[in-house]
Amino acid sequence: MSDMKSIGFVLKQHIKSYVQNHMLPKVYKKAVAHTKVDKNKVIFAEMHSNTLPNSMMAVYDELKASGKDITLYVRDIKDMSWPESISFMKSFMKDYAAAGYVYICSYFLPVSSCKKRDETKVIQLWHSGGLLKKMGYDTLDDIPKAYKGNVTANYDLVTVSAPICVNYWKKALHLPAGITKPLGLPRTDIYFDKKWQAKCKVRFEKIYPEAKGKRVVLYAPSFSGNAASPKAPGLEMGLDKEFAKLDDIYLIVRPHPLMRSVYPKYFDKRYKEISTDKLLPAIDVLVTDYSSILFDYSVYKKPFVMFCPDIKEYEKSRGFYADPRSFPAPFVTKKDELLKCIEDKEYLEKCTDEELEKFYQTYMGSCDGKATKRLIREVERMK
Repeated sequence: MSDMKSIGFVLKQHIKSYVQNHMLPKVYKKAVAHTKVDKNKVIFAEMHSNTLPNSMMAVYDELKASGKDITLYVRDIKDMSWPESISFMKSFMKDYAAAGYVYICSYFLPVSSCKKRDETKVIQLWHSGGLLKKMGYDTLDDIPKAYKGNVTANYDLVTVSAPICVNYWKKALHLPAGITKPLGLPRTDIYFDKKWQAKCKVRFEKIYPEAKGKRVVLYAPSFSGNAASPKAPGLEMGLDKEFAKLDDIYLIVRPHPLMRSVYPKYFDKRYKEISTDKLLPAIDVLVTDYSSILFDYSVYKKPFVMFCPDIKEYEKSRGFYADPRSFPAPFVTKKDELLKCIEDKEYLEKCTDEELEKFYQTYMGSCDGKATKRLIREVERMK
């Protein structure tokens, strides 16, 4: 069975490669012959969501308010049949040929399918901040060998969360010099709004009334393996039952969205009612492994715990840019060690304010509440 899955995966990559490198370029070339670039025409494109991703919302709102002509190509490819996905991509290519600007926030293969017009600018907002697990061409989990083509071609600007990220992104995404800039992540601007934080806390209290008076712990694990077969060892340890024994602590579990089918019980009604980013102002402690939610959380400069039961395997299979053991937080690999950390307030208080501030500045320093306006100014300067 595993061999069949492997064959199917490789076949799918070859089909993707054919569509990107042969079919879509023909559509684009034909459209170019009949169109001119309209600098007022903006496209937001994403193939992993049926709604506009949070990573795009701030920029979308700003451009919409300024009167830009915006077209959305936002669909989850998993929900489309092959004919639907082909039609979706062909339609995008026709609009791409005339667009002044195209915004994406993850890999979007059609945008890199052929040499684009110089007048059209592609801006990669990316969806995560910080610097931890390897990505892009630095790991097979992101871009398999079977795939032919350059998934990051045509990028004119990639914004990252701090200066330390620039050279790593440049290498991992095979980008020319000067493309990657530490302008910050526009989606994080809202984190610095005190009124928004207060609303999040009120919302949290309404949705989780049983957490009142307790220390709230958010466990937000990433996943191991590739997106097609994700797993999270920490979720197999019965943490729910162990935390339930602790009277003064309330646990919320939020796995990576890709694990919805593997761990459906964690994607309940309350998951839909309040997103993970809106939990961050209300929680007391974050527990995670390799999830970039850690870097979002660093904005609040509150204590966290690195719980990495599969650290050795993860280092071998994927690897890191930054060693999670070096972060200003307890690093544990066993359930008992994790429980001890959470129960012992003094243990967590070893994460000093100075260390947490330095951690934030190192990995998220360009996220200061002004990233959206800074990015749009940079885009407007493009020739």
